[in-house]
Amino acid sequence: YEYPDKSKLDNDAPPEGYPYLENMGDILERWPQDELDNPPSPIVERLYHFNYSDPIERDMALKFRDAELPFKVYDVPEITAAGIKWTDEYLTSNFDDDDSNTQSHGKSQESHDNFFAFFSVTSWSTEQMGPPPTRNNDWTYNKWSTHATYADATRLAFDRPHFYFQSNVQREERYKPLNQWTFVSRDLPSFSTPNEETFFQFKPQEQKGIQCRFGERGVTAATHYDAGRNMVGMIKGAKRYILSPPKECYKLGIITNRANTLFRHSLLNFGHIKHLDNNNMHSQEHKWLELSKTALTIDTVLKAGEVLY
Repeated sequence: YEYPDKSKLDNDAPPEGYPYLENMGDILERWPQDELDNPPSPIVERLYHFNYSDPIERDMALKFRDAELPFKVYDVPEITAAGIKWTDEYLTSNFDDDDSNTQSHGKSQESHDNFFAFFSVTSWSTEQMGPPPTRNNDWTYNKWSTHATYADATRLAFDRPHFYFQSNVQREERYKPLNQWTFVSRDLPSFSTPNEETFFQFKPQEQKGIQCRFGERGVTAATHYDAGRNMVGMIKGAKRYILSPPKECYKLGIITNRANTLFRHSLLNFGHIKHLDNNNMHSQEHKWLELSKTALTIDTVLKAGEVLY
């Protein structure tokens, strides 16, 4: 990995024009979405990368956070500790085996390939729209993790069925006594405090809970817009993020109608961009992907122990 040179940063403000954006088409030509095993070498990071445990660098990161500009921090003690603690055995015990009032709950979703498009289940009309893009199944965490291990071992191809395990911590949990917190809140206190401001939870009153995502090799979440300000902690593994500023949303097929089952989400699969010369592609998909190629974008790989804002 190559990172921007922090020695040239002005202590008073992030640099003008940051972050450096490119057309999505150029980024995905350099490293196509579904070619996991063929990344560029080196991977050139455009986001600044700060050492959270260094007070000077943490203060620099705060300026980026307050300016609502993306960045990453590393050497975050509680993220590192969670990465050690969150073994499959520990997670299985909290999701599958614990029958106390602090048991965590999750659900597994499946897709016919690696692409997961999100939608409102209650308003999806099979009659009008056909089968939904994903469905829930009855897998436990342990069964999901067994398949995730298999996916790694076999380098599961993008066009094979994939599975995605998710768990949400409701915002109300942080107001309960500590002995009623689930393991996510207990292990990530900087994300869970009821009222105290932290680097990661800097507007406690606006905290909407914690979303935990367990994605196996190759799982690709469809483009979407989050209204909040996200701090994304990577406990295990790594994940590539492709980010665009809000002004580019109109190029990405994001649904803006609140009544639509796909509100805030897109059905465009950018893995198809490399197939634009295929005459069999539907004209509407072709038109949208050509537009999406021009969206100003940045990509970054979030690795275990890092947090992305």
